[in-house]
Amino acid sequence: MILGKSLLIKLGSVYLALLLIFLMMDVNARPANMSAHKDKSPNSKEENEILPPDHLNGLKMEMDGHLNKDFHQEVFLGKELEEFEEDSEPRRNRKKLKDIFSKVDINKDKSVSAKEMQRWIMEKTEEHFQEAVKENKLNFRAVDPDGDGHVAWDEYRVKFLASKGFNEKEVAEKIKNNKELKIDEETQEVLENLKDRWFQADNPPADQLLNEEEFLSFLHPEHSRGMLKFMVKEIVRDLDQDGDKKLTLSEFISLPVGTVENQQAQDIDDDWVRERRKEFQEVIDANHDGIVTEEELEEYMDPMNEYNALNEAKQMIAVADENQNHNLELEEILKYSEYFTGSKLMDYARNVHEEF
Repeated sequence: MILGKSLLIKLGSVYLALLLIFLMMDVNARPANMSAHKDKSPNSKEENEILPPDHLNGLKMEMDGHLNKDFHQEVFLGKELEEFEEDSEPRRNRKKLKDIFSKVDINKDKSVSAKEMQRWIMEKTEEHFQEAVKENKLNFRAVDPDGDGHVAWDEYRVKFLASKGFNEKEVAEKIKNNKELKIDEETQEVLENLKDRWFQADNPPADQLLNEEEFLSFLHPEHSRGMLKFMVKEIVRDLDQDGDKKLTLSEFISLPVGTVENQQAQDIDDDWVRERRKEFQEVIDANHDGIVTEEELEEYMDPMNEYNALNEAKQMIAVADENQNHNLELEEILKYSEYFTGSKLMDYARNVHEEF
């Protein structure tokens, strides 16, 4: 049947109206504080090759001071994190989870203790470290085209601006001849922050050149104690409102959250504040004096801190420990699979419970 022209126009108008409504709903439903690393754009991979990422796998806090909401899954799954997708086949995910449980359960008593979970967390964190090292080799080549093993700040600046859409040859020529670069204020601010980080990563004797190892510290400060300190100072600087270089609870929970326009957004904001308050009071503020110092935040951020790993193991066990024996059985991990893997397998587990 051939549709009339007027009818087609009406249908097109309805479609556009519905599309507009959908887009508006999506914007309002999305909290403003969601991590930028979740937004995958066609150009993001190229840019991320040379730009320090906001999100670092295996760290409890993002580079911008937000809590890493995927931390538990990252330190439980390691490289297998991407395999547990919400729309993937439940039976296959259940089998993977069972395999992981058997690896964590070192003494094969069909129960995971805090010590076993601690060992596993440390192992998965090291796995993230090795993955970052591997990626860094490729990223370093992108900014060291002449292959001399060193990158100057100006060389990096050219590549960074090129990734932002500037003409690489024109930028290189202007920098070479000390001519002014016409850069927008936002990009200039990012460059200034990157320059501070660049010189911080330049180990003594400072030569303003980064080798591959120093470039790794630049992109991944968790690999360097000195850079970890610098990262902590940046976070404290961004959150510290009274300039005392310490954080109070009110300062820690004052980051901008979602724009509250409906009850759903309000619930998201309330959950966000509640989560940050709990982390501040129960974990970061080690001496429970209501103040977080740079030293306390550094210990909290250190991914290879064994005490933190044990504390994290106990917290993870407490989430799913229904029989209160301070260990985890396979059935408990499966029931709380969304916490450990991001995939909800509980309903499926009820249907196949006899397989256990």
